[in-house]
Formats: sequence, structure tokens, C-alpha cells
Amino acid sequence: MIFAAIDIGSNAARLLFANVFDKKGKIKSEKATLVRIPIRLGLDVFNNHKITEERQEYLIKTLQAFKLLIDVYQPIDYTACATAAIREANNKDIILENVKEQTGFSINVIDGIEEAKIISKYNDVSHLLIHPRSIYIDVGGGSTEITEIEGSRFVRSESFKIGTIRALHDSIEKDEWKRMKKWLKDIKKAEEPINCIGSGGNINKIVKLYGSKIDHNIDFTTLIYAYDHLRSYTVEQRMKKFGFRPDRADVIVPAAKIYAKVMEWSGINNIIAPKIGLADGLVADLYKQHKKNAQVLLGVDQ
Repeated sequence: MIFAAIDIGSNAARLLFANVFDKKGKIKSEKATLVRIPIRLGLDVFNNHKITEERQEYLIKTLQAFKLLIDVYQPIDYTACATAAIREANNKDIILENVKEQTGFSINVIDGIEEAKIISKYNDVSHLLIHPRSIYIDVGGGSTEITEIEGSRFVRSESFKIGTIRALHDSIEKDEWKRMKKWLKDIKKAEEPINCIGSGGNINKIVKLYGSKIDHNIDFTTLIYAYDHLRSYTVEQRMKKFGFRPDRADVIVPAAKIYAKVMEWSGINNIIAPKIGLADGLVADLYKQHKKNAQVLLGVDQ
């Protein structure tokens, strides 16, 4: 069954169409189409605390295009969420009103903890996990979400105002780095092994270039090498050498640094990058709700 999800992040807006199904009690999904538009709302918000009219118009045009694609695809259901940039924009309310009026979308603005929970509940990665405990790391343009899971039980989650767009503009507060390090110390104290799952386009690209193509992972030493190697080039050189888009070429270095810091402070030596993100979690949630509603209807019929 095809479901769709829109993820409006600090760096880009994404529209995912995915075929979601249940296999032996596990929710699986296969990407049908993924459209990504680098709107970069964070450039406005993290510098001026509001989204400019120009970028707001760009957002609305993007969502109008997404709406046309949804009308053509006709998924069973769809949802639209926004994260750090819109969440922190002083003119958030007027933007949401304009989006609703001009596109028909009711945007659900979620906080960092909810974002982390949605990603970590997506269980299509269960076959990659070899230890009972796991942490999920999602590095975005405006924030980094880290969630600890034991088996299928949620343990804790935290969101930090540490992101790639913030890093580019030197707007990450030192106290936020300290808060992250302190939060991760409990993971480092526990000597038992732990799975580490990274989500987002940057870690996927880093693993593809420097990590294991078979196991989709990268160890800490190799990640540090990747960070040093990538930052030895200018943004323009990265675009030419690696074929990066402009909006990937500049943020991939701060992303590598953030992932490396999390691994260092948590004592984790290996990170898996199974190509998941917020949109994957959103379509999985839609499927769960659809399945629940169908079961209720069947119960009524009986």
C-alpha cells in the first residue's frame, strides 16, 4: 500500500512515496519515489529568527508541487511535518496559515523528542541489529536527535540544537555541546555493546564513500579519516570530486563532525547507516494507523 510523507527540515523539504507492508510482524517499506528540494529554511531562522517572504514563497511553491504529485500518486494517506526551522521561527504561525490557505496542507510542527521517537520506532532496520540496546542518531540542519532503545522498549530521547546549518553559521552554543556530552556519558559508562544507527543523507553519503558497502556501516577511525579528508577540499572541490549537490557539499563536513562527537562521547565504535529518516517513520506510522482502523472496522462488522 502506498503512503506519502512530507518532511520540512532546516536544510530541505522531502516528499516520500513508499509501499508499506507487514512481513512477519515487522513493518517494511520500499521507496517508490523521493523528491528533495533544498529550501534551506534554517539559513533564515538560525540567523534572523524568522523566515523571509522570499523563502516562504519558495516553500509554498514547493508544497504546491508536492500536492500535485500526491494528487497523481493517490496514496492511501499522507502527512506533513516540520521540524527545527519552522519550530523556531518567530513568524511560524503566519507561515502555517499561508501554507494551509495556498496548498491545503495542515503542517504538524513536531518537537525534537517526537522527531526522535518517530525515527526510532521505524523497525525496518531490525535485521541489522545484533545487540539488545541501540541508539538512533539523526543529524539535521537545525538539531540532532538521539534516542536510546532496549529491544522494542523506549528508554530515553533528547534533542540538541546542534545541526549542520547552525554549524555553517557558527551558531551552536558551547553549552549545547557540553549538554550533549553529559547526556551521552551514561551510554559510555555501560560497558555492554550497543547498536548505533545513523539517519540522514549525510551519513548515508559518508558510509557510501568511505564505509562498508556490504554492511552499510563505518567505524570511528574511518569516520575521522572521512571528516579530515572531506574538509581538506573546498565546497567547490567537493562538488567536482564527489559529485555532491551544492547543498550537500557544504553540510557534509559539519555532519561528519557531529556524528564523530556522538560516537566519541558515547564510546561507540561503529555506526550503521540504513538509509532511513523522518519520512520513513512517518509513513510507517500512517500504515499502523490504517491497519488499526481496518481492524476496528472488521470488529464492528463482526
